[in-house]
Amino acid sequence: MLKIGDIELKNRVVLAPMAGVCNPAFRLIAKEFGTGLVCAEMVSDKAILNGNKRTREMLFVDDREKPLSLQIFGGDRTSLVEAAKVVDQDTNADIIDINMGCPVPKVTKCDAGARWLLNPEKIYEMVSAVTAAVQKPVTVKMRIGWDSEHIFIEQNAKAAEAAGASAISVHGRTREQLYTGTADWSWIKLAKESVNIPVIGNGDVNTPEDAKRMLDTTGCDGVMIGRGALGNPWMLYSTIHYLETGELIEDPAPEEKIRIAVLHMDRLIALRGEHVAVREMRKHLSWYLKGLKGSSRIKDSIMEGTTRSEMIGVLDHYLANLPELVAAEA
Repeated sequence: MLKIGDIELKNRVVLAPMAGVCNPAFRLIAKEFGTGLVCAEMVSDKAILNGNKRTREMLFVDDREKPLSLQIFGGDRTSLVEAAKVVDQDTNADIIDINMGCPVPKVTKCDAGARWLLNPEKIYEMVSAVTAAVQKPVTVKMRIGWDSEHIFIEQNAKAAEAAGASAISVHGRTREQLYTGTADWSWIKLAKESVNIPVIGNGDVNTPEDAKRMLDTTGCDGVMIGRGALGNPWMLYSTIHYLETGELIEDPAPEEKIRIAVLHMDRLIALRGEHVAVREMRKHLSWYLKGLKGSSRIKDSIMEGTTRSEMIGVLDHYLANLPELVAAEA
């Protein structure tokens, strides 16, 4: 099994810390589908230290989610360390993850996220300062490099390990690629060969077979699933089952997908209130419906829904009229 510091996971499947997605409502579903480790969406060090209501909500950990990794980012050593102390002492998270992979300009302009990929010395400076200040295991999530001309994955992985990181996760794309193109797993293999701490591979894992191929070809210790799990927590369960047994599981029926989608919505409403949650669920429902026959006929209604009852009405109508919707779509 995968072990990060003193935290032992029950399997090698990890939910990626996707911004705007990995709140407690979705993380708990991922955990109920068997995921070994769930990761919370990244939080700014400055936001943690300012302590506003929204940030405090993002730091909430339900005991049922554990073990859980809470991700922070920042470009200033003092504020990053102080934020890490808050996570270490005042939250129920098990692992503190430092983001050095986020490619968006508003993050990299602050000398945070993927900006560190250009500077192994910065990685060592920042990570060592955090590991010296906290008790919980510290991990680092990185990309393979800044662009195709600046890939320092070996140096960066070694810097994180030397600084005291308990594990690293590596997304097989550069910052320049964002989320386009193809993840190059050969760099994940190099990272694994460069360090003695666990390496978790990430990028283009969309099927259980992808997960096994990543583990087999890179030698990495775990596999991190991100976009492949959007509206599809069955992907997580199927991957765990496939890695353990070699058996593939059939896709869920439309009724089951919608049952979990409604559970997701209700949990989000409990967290955020109906007004905010229903609007946030529009994208999730679109993901849950992806690939279901006849679902294209109701997506406009989903995107216009503003209340729980409206959403339930659209979904119930879809199930009740599924044969007709399939025929109309054909």
